[in-house]
Amino acid sequence: MKKTVLITGATSGIGLGCARKFADNGDRLILTGRNQSKLENIRQELEAKGTEVLILAFDVRDRQTAMVAIEGLPAEWSQIDVLVNNAGLALGLEPEYEGNLDEWETMVDTNIKGLLTMTRLVVPQMVARNSGHIINIGSVAGDAAYAGGNVYCATKAAVKTLSDGLRIDVANTAIRVTNLKPGLVETNFSNVRFHGDTERAAKLYQGIAPLTGDDIADVAVYAANAPAHVQIAEVLILATHQASGSVIVRK
Repeated sequence: MKKTVLITGATSGIGLGCARKFADNGDRLILTGRNQSKLENIRQELEAKGTEVLILAFDVRDRQTAMVAIEGLPAEWSQIDVLVNNAGLALGLEPEYEGNLDEWETMVDTNIKGLLTMTRLVVPQMVARNSGHIINIGSVAGDAAYAGGNVYCATKAAVKTLSDGLRIDVANTAIRVTNLKPGLVETNFSNVRFHGDTERAAKLYQGIAPLTGDDIADVAVYAANAPAHVQIAEVLILATHQASGSVIVRK
């Protein structure tokens, strides 16, 4: 059955992978991101393949703009079946006592508060009709801190806790909550973290075959299409030669 899937941070990486995979699954998509032109390009790509796409350009950190966008959805798009809270980022690898306060604020506002905003805006209508699925993109970083990860790891630990808490809150309904925890995924994640230092970012993936955004999207689509009585609560997804957030064997 065709679903309406809302994906935040859909212009690159895991978000873009999810957009393409849910489109391949025959679903219709509401795609959000900060870059209008990138959203337009993705919309054209997917519509050319027969997918219905609605794009919304806003930053999940901007609660008021997010509220206007979601509350202003056309009636035919207002029933969201799957919310993929993907928008997120990491900035810097400095020790906690040398961290950049502005970068911390950006991570907290995006990874935690942005997720909460979208959850608060979308989930009530799921509860009202007793149907829906929330897929949060967490991280292996939420399981244990690694050197330099401090605040980013804390935000992803929060994603796990918020996912667990929401799952408890909706346990009396038919709504499902999934926390996906990727390990090393080759996207523009490291370019953002290192402020555009492509060479430094590339070194992170040397000597190992990392995951791709599509790999994570495959799991998201599987979780969303599991039988109604099956809730894929949490999945840790690692590259074959990665054992944890800090143990990576390079060959």
